[in-house]
Amino acid sequence: MADPVHTKTEPNGRYLIALSVAALGVVFGDIGTSPLYAVREAFGEHYGLALTEANVLGVLSLIFWSLVVVISLKYLTLVMRADNHGEGGIMALTALVMPSKLRRGHWRYLAVMLGLFGASLLYGDGMITPAISVLSAVEGLEVAAPRLEPFVIPVTVGILLALFLFQSRGTQRVGGLFGPVTLIWFTAIAALGLAQIVRNPYVLTALNPYHAVHFFTANGATGFWVLGSVFLVVTGGEALYADMGHFGRTPIRLTWFFVVLPALLLNYFGQGALLLANPAAVENPFYLMVPGWATYPMIALATAATIIASQAVISGSFSLTRQAMRLGFLPRMTVVQTSSQEIGQVYIPTINWILMFATVGLVLGFGSSSRLAAAYGVGVTTDMVFTTLLFAVVAWSLWKWPRWAVALLTLVLLGVDLSFWAANIVKVPQGGWFPLVVGAVMLVVMTTWHQGRALLSSVLQKDAFPLERFLETLAASKNPPTRVPGTAVYLTRNPDVVPPALLSNLRYNHAVHENVIVVSVETEEIPRVLGSLRAEVRALDLGFTRVVLHYGFMEHPNVPVALYDIAELELDPDNTYFVLGREIVLPEGKLGMPRWREQLFAVLQRNALPATAFFDLPPAQTFEVGHLIRL
Repeated sequence: MADPVHTKTEPNGRYLIALSVAALGVVFGDIGTSPLYAVREAFGEHYGLALTEANVLGVLSLIFWSLVVVISLKYLTLVMRADNHGEGGIMALTALVMPSKLRRGHWRYLAVMLGLFGASLLYGDGMITPAISVLSAVEGLEVAAPRLEPFVIPVTVGILLALFLFQSRGTQRVGGLFGPVTLIWFTAIAALGLAQIVRNPYVLTALNPYHAVHFFTANGATGFWVLGSVFLVVTGGEALYADMGHFGRTPIRLTWFFVVLPALLLNYFGQGALLLANPAAVENPFYLMVPGWATYPMIALATAATIIASQAVISGSFSLTRQAMRLGFLPRMTVVQTSSQEIGQVYIPTINWILMFATVGLVLGFGSSSRLAAAYGVGVTTDMVFTTLLFAVVAWSLWKWPRWAVALLTLVLLGVDLSFWAANIVKVPQGGWFPLVVGAVMLVVMTTWHQGRALLSSVLQKDAFPLERFLETLAASKNPPTRVPGTAVYLTRNPDVVPPALLSNLRYNHAVHENVIVVSVETEEIPRVLGSLRAEVRALDLGFTRVVLHYGFMEHPNVPVALYDIAELELDPDNTYFVLGREIVLPEGKLGMPRWREQLFAVLQRNALPATAFFDLPPAQTFEVGHLIRL
């Protein structure tokens, strides 16, 4: 096929400004709400870090250089170059390192497994981010009125329930508000920080990396463990990359360097200036920067900002799931398109309810954002390590960068990533185990489904009968089957063999429709396929036609619409029938996969969304033929 993707032109003018404002809400919500808890956690009691001038400047210096190296250099400058035809995210990066693109085949297994585990860890992030973000915002009530402390958990749970219940309506209705609200948020936190910096401009000396180095030499191991909380300022880095397909590189980079980064630095340095003047403010430096009259409005604004940040992560989980389904790593699920204009706005009920129960459970189980911070970081740091490794594979094998350059760059980035990872891994007993368990479970599900489908295909292939030989046999038959008026569409994985449903129909009914279309749906390792390259059509003998439909892993395959759009088929929707097979898996431990994995695959197979719904087939004109498959 020719290049089957839509080409994107770089936005400019008013459109660029509009995209940049929209990116504020969707892309930067997660990283933009980190000031609520990052500095406070760095000086938490669990570290025992003395609140001295040197330590405050050291932490601020670490925050500044973390944002510069991890976000500005790694993600904005380097990783965002690795797009899969405009789409970003770790699943898109995994698609880039699939075996057909790698320079050396032996990288296949390791590279794909890294990508899958990284994608699996993002589900844990989708559970923790809404919990810690909303909870940290609502905890401002404790600062405004300590007597309201008992209401923090109930209010947080209520907000989260409303957020997840709203998902079925999609983000289209409120999407226009996301950018402006987040712009107000960044303006407000920048103003709060600037007011404190004006009172104590000495805090700006923390821009000197000497203070970061001195922090480590003066505090030893304690200084290193504090990196676990400093990392909270860069936890939205993966979102920058994942949402690249919605906005493109230019709006994201423009917004980061001219709005988000300055606002974040002003607020972080403002909190540092406050701590230098009033060490007692360490209890909650963000809210204690706020004038008394503005506390409640700031709580409301912070809550809105955290809801937006949570929405972005939840939507990201939906997009990740759809990509995994398209690439064959998750079973079919119901996918609801919630926007007629934005293909990325989807709703997946199964994922939504799992995230809702997990998020509410985290709030009730941990009880505070400080305790949740222990669970937050382990999964994200691991994911960032995998992103660096996969980027190195792409740079070396796909882009053919010099080996020495790739090695040097990887060592620098891994040095930072592994430092954060090592500082966070000690949190495993305090809650860091949660994202790792979620990631491990999802990895098992993904690999089991993928391997099970491969085994199932091999079983079906053994009994496969070549389609063209079948037509030759049919033409030479002295007692041909009855040809029934109308058109029958048979969906099959392999367009070169006779669909099992067709053989079953012929065996039991001794009839074949006058027109038979054998359809196979193939998912490409690209986000979207151009409509003009959607279908490959080949007319065969005896009224048979073979059609191969191509879809990107970000698209929803609507088979009837695609077939009706093929002019040469001349299909009559009222006289077209769809026939497909439905495999019933019986695990018997025959093909080498562990018995428990075979049983898990059988459960996934039984609960997968029927192909009728997945391919948007009309129920009144669709027939399913069951097949018992023994694995």
